[in-house]
Amino acid sequence: MKKMAIYLAELRAPFFTGSIIPVLFGTTLAWYHEGEFSLYFFILNLIGAVMIQAGANVANDYYDHISGNDVANTEFARPFTGGSRMIQRGLLTPREVLAEACLCYAIGALIGLWLAYTCGWFILALGLFGGITSYFYSAPPFKLVHRGIGEIIIGLDFGILMVAGTYFVQTGKISLVPVIASLPLTLLIIAILYINEFQDYNADRLVGKFNWVVRLGRKNGAKGYLALIAATYLSIVWGIAAGALPIASILTILTLPLAVKAVRTALANYENTAQLAPANAATILLHLLTGSILAVCCLLP
Repeated sequence: MKKMAIYLAELRAPFFTGSIIPVLFGTTLAWYHEGEFSLYFFILNLIGAVMIQAGANVANDYYDHISGNDVANTEFARPFTGGSRMIQRGLLTPREVLAEACLCYAIGALIGLWLAYTCGWFILALGLFGGITSYFYSAPPFKLVHRGIGEIIIGLDFGILMVAGTYFVQTGKISLVPVIASLPLTLLIIAILYINEFQDYNADRLVGKFNWVVRLGRKNGAKGYLALIAATYLSIVWGIAAGALPIASILTILTLPLAVKAVRTALANYENTAQLAPANAATILLHLLTGSILAVCCLLP
């Protein structure tokens, strides 16, 4: 039982909102535009999405250990950066972590194949792209995050692709609506990864993980974080104007004070990894609240 608890902790379940929120939003978006809802497909979709995120979390831990990134990282801010530390603490071996990642991906893949068979093969294309790119976020030979495209790819995986895939599972339709509507969540997922890179800056640079914070430097990187948050709210306005989001989505303005606080913290503390932690937490909360409000607005009469 103790070992099972360690395996569960390795999954980093508190961060599963990264996959739960887009599935929830994609489902309510399908109801708003098409009046379609299947509880059976919602549950399957949700489990599959969570398993893909779990696989990505665990695989990232494994490859950050192999590259020496987590060993070199002494400025991490638990629980937001630096991985689960299960390997570093001697609680799991690298082989056990890799096996857990493969198991999570396998479960997600089986669910994805069933959804493709029952709902349409478009979902298979989305699932393959999401699964492969999330795995190779830090895995060789591609190491997408080392090449400066990892943040964007994961944003697509857990933003546009997940919302559009959920929309398709519920409605059977391929549409630009979920693409436009999902942009706020896409940008916020990118922002979560981006703000977490500040504490990992020195270790990432040491092992050649040239993400955008490493490329820009912490000072300019903080301005990039401001741009991501500003773009999030602009994308909501565009979504409403394009008819992809309901007018009630303007209620996301209620999250603005949290966003302002997160940006101010980032601009003031980009060199102080401990003092920056509230911005890490606020960005995750901003994604949760924004996605939840958008989902609720899709259910309003």
